[in-house]
Amino acid sequence: MSESNLSVSIEATGESDPAVPCADPTRRALLLTALAGCACLAAIEPAAADDEQQPGASERPQKADLLVRAEGDRAGEIIKAADLTLGGPPLRAWPKDPKTSVIRNGSRLNEVVLVKLDPSEFDDVTRARAPDGIVCYSVICSHAGCPITAWVKQEQGDKTVLKCMCHNSEYDPRQSAQVVFGPAPRRLAALPLTVTDGAISVAANFIGKVGVQQGG
Repeated sequence: MSESNLSVSIEATGESDPAVPCADPTRRALLLTALAGCACLAAIEPAAADDEQQPGASERPQKADLLVRAEGDRAGEIIKAADLTLGGPPLRAWPKDPKTSVIRNGSRLNEVVLVKLDPSEFDDVTRARAPDGIVCYSVICSHAGCPITAWVKQEQGDKTVLKCMCHNSEYDPRQSAQVVFGPAPRRLAALPLTVTDGAISVAANFIGKVGVQQGG
């Protein structure tokens, strides 16, 4: 998934075309509401399954999986520790099976975000799973399932944090991605990593619930 999520822009000109009869305002309002609803669902719901999806593409990240870029001109390229700049910006990524070369992009719940930070700022739990200061979390906000797209100064403080622009939830990646602002009910799921000779790989399964909590 890329940051160029589907959106619908509706512009009101304030003028009507004299050659076209005036539409029923009630019907027009219902249509615009439906379009806006579809846009919101498209941003948070998983894409339809690809009939030709490769086996393993929807499986959650596995131990020893590599991480590849999820977007941009270098999408699909393996991420090395040297590709990450201390202090950000973060990189969005998909896990990739090193044996089959299958990228696990069959489920949006598999997308993650990586950022390199000063390990001295980490809590003990975060430090233990962040080799070379590289932390990795689910990109799915725990509030409404929107993707985390921003790396900005926090609303209440001086740190730079991960932010979901849908409803302004903020997460501190230095403190196990705990919620520091907004309506999100819980922290992001963490993906432990290992770094060997500059290569980043998955060390264990997700820690914590990925996505939106179901059933309250």
